[in-house]
Amino acid sequence: MLKYIIKRVLYSILILFFVSLVLYLLMRCLPIDYVEQKFLSQAANGTASLEEMERIKELYGLADNSFAGIIEGYWGWLTSTLQGDLGTSFLYNLPVGEVILDHMWISFGIAILAFVLQYVIAIPLGIKAATRQYGAVDYSTSVFAMIGISLPSFFLAILLIRVFAVELGWFPTQGLVDATIDWTGNGGGKFVNQLWHMVLPMVAIIIGSIGGLLRHTRTNTLEVLNQDYVRTARAKGLSERTVVYKHVFRNTMVPIVTMMAGVIPGLFGGMMILEQVFALDGIGNIAYRALKQGDIPFVMGYNMFIAILTVIGTLLSDITYMLVDPRIKISK
Repeated sequence: MLKYIIKRVLYSILILFFVSLVLYLLMRCLPIDYVEQKFLSQAANGTASLEEMERIKELYGLADNSFAGIIEGYWGWLTSTLQGDLGTSFLYNLPVGEVILDHMWISFGIAILAFVLQYVIAIPLGIKAATRQYGAVDYSTSVFAMIGISLPSFFLAILLIRVFAVELGWFPTQGLVDATIDWTGNGGGKFVNQLWHMVLPMVAIIIGSIGGLLRHTRTNTLEVLNQDYVRTARAKGLSERTVVYKHVFRNTMVPIVTMMAGVIPGLFGGMMILEQVFALDGIGNIAYRALKQGDIPFVMGYNMFIAILTVIGTLLSDITYMLVDPRIKISK
C-alpha cells in the first residue's frame, strides 16, 4: 500500500509539472494580457506611454514572447511557486494564495451541500428504478435524469430565478446575503439568511448533475442484479431488501467511486457560470474575471490549485476501490 501511494504521488508530481508547463504556454499565447489592457485604457486618456508598458511587462517577465523568453518566464514562475509564492494578482492586487483562500469557501459551502443532497437523492432513486424496471418509478427517474443531463446549468438557474424569485418571490435573486440589512451582532440571522440564498444555486447544481449519477446507479444495479450470486442469495430465502442493500448495493459502488474522483476539485473550484448568474463572490466568479482580464499569475495559481485537487481526488478514488470491493488488490 505505502509503495503504491509513493509511486502514485511521484507520477502525480510529474503530471503536475507538465500540466503547469502547458498552462503557462497557453496563458502566454493569449491575444492580450492584463498589462496591455491597462495600457490601452490609459493610452486612450494620454496617461501612459509605450515605454512605460514595456517597462512593466519586463518587470513581470512578460516582455519577451519568444520561446526562450516564455521558458524563462515559466522557470521564474515555477521556482517562486515551489517556494510557496504564487505571485501577486494583477487584477486584485493581492497574493494569489490569499485571494483563493478568501473566496473558495463560498463555493465550497454551496458545493458540499449540493454534493451530499445529490448522492442522497440519486443513489436511492437509481436503486429503486433498477429494482422496479419498466415501472412508473423507472420511467419517471429516467425522464428526470434526461432533463438534468440535457439542460445547461445556467438555463436552469435563470429558469429558477424567473419562477421562484421573480414570479413567486420566495427566494432572493442574487448574492449570498441581503445587503440592505445590518447584520452586526446577528451572526445567527446572517447564517440563516445565507442558507436561504444558497437554495436556488444548490437546486440548479443538483438538477444539472444528478442525472449522470442516477443513470450510473441504475445501470450498475441492473447489471449486478443479474449476477449468479444474487440469484443464489434469493434462493436462500433472503428478503429482497437484504439482497439489494447488503449484496447488490456494495458492488454498484465501484463505478460511483470513479465518478467521485472529480468531486474534490468541483467542491473547491466553484462554478463559473452559475456564480455569474447568481452574483456569488465565489472562487469560480473570481477566476472568470481574472481570465477575462488576462491576469496570468492568478489564472496560473487557480488552475494549478484545481490540478492538485484533481490528482488528490484520483488518488483517493483509487484507494477507496479496495474498501468498496475486496476483490480489487493493489499491485506492488
